[in-house]
Amino acid sequence: MTLAFFVPALFYVAFFILNGILPGRWVSGYITKPDSTEKMKYRLNGILVFFTTVLVWFLLGYSGIFAYDWLYIYRWNELYGAFTFGIIFSLAVVLPYPSIRNSFWKDFYLGRVDNLQWWNGRIDVKMLLYLVGAIMLELNALSFAAHHFIVYGENASPGILLSTALLTYFVIDYLTFEEVHLYTYDIFAENIGFKLGWGCLVFYPYFYVISLWSTVDLPNPDTSSWLLGVYVFVFFIGWCLSRGANLQKYFFKKNPSIPFLGIVPEAITDGNNFLLVNGFWGMSRHINYLGEILMSTGIILCTGYPALIGPWLYPLYYVGLLFTRQMDDDKRCVLKYGELWNVYKQKVPYRIIPFIY
Repeated sequence: MTLAFFVPALFYVAFFILNGILPGRWVSGYITKPDSTEKMKYRLNGILVFFTTVLVWFLLGYSGIFAYDWLYIYRWNELYGAFTFGIIFSLAVVLPYPSIRNSFWKDFYLGRVDNLQWWNGRIDVKMLLYLVGAIMLELNALSFAAHHFIVYGENASPGILLSTALLTYFVIDYLTFEEVHLYTYDIFAENIGFKLGWGCLVFYPYFYVISLWSTVDLPNPDTSSWLLGVYVFVFFIGWCLSRGANLQKYFFKKNPSIPFLGIVPEAITDGNNFLLVNGFWGMSRHINYLGEILMSTGIILCTGYPALIGPWLYPLYYVGLLFTRQMDDDKRCVLKYGELWNVYKQKVPYRIIPFIY
């Protein structure tokens, strides 16, 4: 269907407009403006854009303008459209800027510009990309789950509902703590190119829902309630590790003297740089990565088909991405912190998984 091909682009433009016109709050981030000591400023309203969009989606479906599972029925056409739009967007944010790597393909993939803001600073492109990907992911998850319940009715799987609810929680959690993510690796260390642009416009909203994509056409596997409870527990253990670590770092960078959850910050320093070595950051150097992997594992297990390879692609992707990112981050930290990083590794010897790796 031709319309479905253009739906992702139309949705993304709508999210862009909502991000720009809905009320938001201005905050200062972690990074500074080029050749300045002034902090970058961001206008955040992701959670408002999210709830506005979901409300409109429900009202349009309730009114009969389109079926609730429309995005599932035409998912392949939409994926092709998102793929194409992602390529066009990536070119648009790379080509206008001078090369920084003496290789077009490296520049195209990693990007040339690090921080880009539009609409007189009302829209930060990095934050917009994550917002767009998160909301499109949510709409896909809702539509995919709706398809399952439309097809199976009273025999629908409670696990599909749980998996969708956990994905929704994942999205709402991210958008609720938008400001915290201004202090994460992606924002201060990556440029805007194919990896970030195409990743947020295509990979994020269509791949992260692969557990539902692979299972909503399948019948109820009759997973026991206690086992579903275990899977939800796995998810929230991961959430505690990921969210707890990010919040501890956020509050430490905002004010190093303030305890977090009763944890008095303990850090090592070389006089210029500070590294947390207790609490979540005393468990491993990237405990938040373990949290992300556990959350994705809980989500896919709830669907009730652990023998299928499709759902497992989600946590396996995290393993490949985050273990590689950890190695890259270690190299970057060696250059940034020097001997202090060696001291840190002695105090926190585990990279991601405590007592194992």
